[in-house]
Amino acid sequence: MTITIAKRGSKANLLIKDARVFDPERGVDMRADVAVERGQISSIAPVGKGRSPHRGDAPEATDSGASGAEIIEAAGRLLVPGFVDLHTHLRTPGREDEEDLTSGTAAAAAGGYVTICAMPNTEPVVDNASVLSSLIERAEAEASVSVAFLGAISRGQEGIRLADIWDMAEAGAVAFSDDGRPVTDGGLLRAAFQAAKLVGLPLVLHCEDSDLAATGVMNESEVSARLGLAGIPCSAESAAAARDLEIAAYEDARVHIAHVSCVRTLGHIRRAREGGVTVTCEVTPHHLTLSDEEVFSLDANLKMNPPLRSEADRQALVEALAAGDMDCIATDHAPHAPQEKETPFEEAAFGTLGLETAFPVLYTRLVESGGVPLERLVAAMSTGPARAVGLPEPALEEGEEANLALIDTEEEFDIEPARFQSKSRNSAFSGQKAKGKVKLTVAAGRVAYRL
Repeated sequence: MTITIAKRGSKANLLIKDARVFDPERGVDMRADVAVERGQISSIAPVGKGRSPHRGDAPEATDSGASGAEIIEAAGRLLVPGFVDLHTHLRTPGREDEEDLTSGTAAAAAGGYVTICAMPNTEPVVDNASVLSSLIERAEAEASVSVAFLGAISRGQEGIRLADIWDMAEAGAVAFSDDGRPVTDGGLLRAAFQAAKLVGLPLVLHCEDSDLAATGVMNESEVSARLGLAGIPCSAESAAAARDLEIAAYEDARVHIAHVSCVRTLGHIRRAREGGVTVTCEVTPHHLTLSDEEVFSLDANLKMNPPLRSEADRQALVEALAAGDMDCIATDHAPHAPQEKETPFEEAAFGTLGLETAFPVLYTRLVESGGVPLERLVAAMSTGPARAVGLPEPALEEGEEANLALIDTEEEFDIEPARFQSKSRNSAFSGQKAKGKVKLTVAAGRVAYRL
């Protein structure tokens, strides 16, 4: 696999003073000074005892700092391993009016992300090594955070013929997905598992029975009935997940279930794990914090696939995250042009933005409420997604490359899409208040964002 490392700007020399250094995977929770030298964490020490970002016998840091090092007064703000997103739609090539490598990675950095995984449903589809190699080359010049790319499972994502999985693996793909389109042909899915197993990479599956989903535009429920909108039943997801997991089990292959939205899907995943299937799964911020009751507003920014589900499903997802049954949080960041959302709900495009709001929304609604411990949230946004597809894990540890985010969890702010780094504005959380503003993101040892 190939991860395009962000190379924009020079390697950072920083002294982050008096931060709450929080890395739950390594059991770290302390007030400390963190020195970053030439992009690498060189020292984590008690406040006032940190060393300047220079190797060797450098003197202790002072308020004035050391030559060439920028001093950042953290004042107790939260310093965490940078976030990793397994599910980002960058819309390039083909729809650069909605997002591109520059704007999408800028949005990621503003949200505390240091690595994102770009989905292949572009124009043209990333279904061969040529398109993939071109994107990797472009990302080296245009991206401000590290980018990994997924290749398509089927050619053109049409679900008919297998894509060039071997060649794309050689070119650097980290996984394969027809996301947005389920692989309805069981024989093709089996062949895809076999091919992916040969190259040692997972399939990332959008589980949906297209016949059950039909022309639905929201969750099938009392809400959809009252609104007179066609519904998508939970069985459309859970039945497809059960089939996909059965095939994965038979082929002894790795599988990652994208954007889980239903409690019944969780049941299938748990049983598959008990049966020895190597399965990971993700949940989105919107499925963790919103339910189909919100759709009474008919705000098209609340239309996504899978749709917002019942409050019972939402609570089950939160409980699974808190218990560690949910491996990671993924944004399913889906930019859309204004005309695709400024239309009646049933005609609008599916999808919402997510990169710039994920942590503040989840911190405010889940951590502050006591529903999810902070350590679970951070792990599910950082090490969890990295492990799911075998990416390097961000870590707050001496000697590690600096991939970190400094966050003010006390400052309350309004979510204003007009201020987003993304080219698009279709946020399901527009106008809401939140805490957890990212102040600094260092990705691949370089400052990618600062506020």
